[in-house]
Amino acid sequence: MPVVRIWRRDAPSPEPESAWDLEVRPRRAIRTAVVIAIVILVAFTAGGLLLLRAGSTGVNFRFADQVAVILIGVLGAGAVLMLTRPRVRVGAAGVAVRNILGEQLYPWDYVRGAAFPDRKSWARLELADDDYVPMLAIRSNDKIHAAEAMERLRVLGAHYTDQD
Repeated sequence: MPVVRIWRRDAPSPEPESAWDLEVRPRRAIRTAVVIAIVILVAFTAGGLLLLRAGSTGVNFRFADQVAVILIGVLGAGAVLMLTRPRVRVGAAGVAVRNILGEQLYPWDYVRGAAFPDRKSWARLELADDDYVPMLAIRSNDKIHAAEAMERLRVLGAHYTDQD
């Protein structure tokens, strides 16, 4: 029989908040995504409400069509708001990277460092076996915030792997 897990929003998180020494989220990307989502929602709502039910084109729009246009705007705004999810958390357990869809915890045994490659929009976590994971939460357009986050991540990495 398959195991089914039910997640509740008000359920306590498996780890206490104090387990993380650093939590980084993008700043400009969140503001930009919220503004764009509002514009999309307003535009599609206005378009749906202003659809003429009977026009000179011969096309007859019904109430369901108006609702569908508004719902498409809601879906588009929700998709844009997914860009506000990225987060990086660092603690004794390792580095937890949450990008658009999922979160993955990388123990310190697998982490080799953090880098900000030239001409890239976001940092990446260097892993064992020449692998890497993009960290969308540390973005180059955040400038000082990104530089401070990278420095703090490297200091914590040296602390937890005993590399002084």
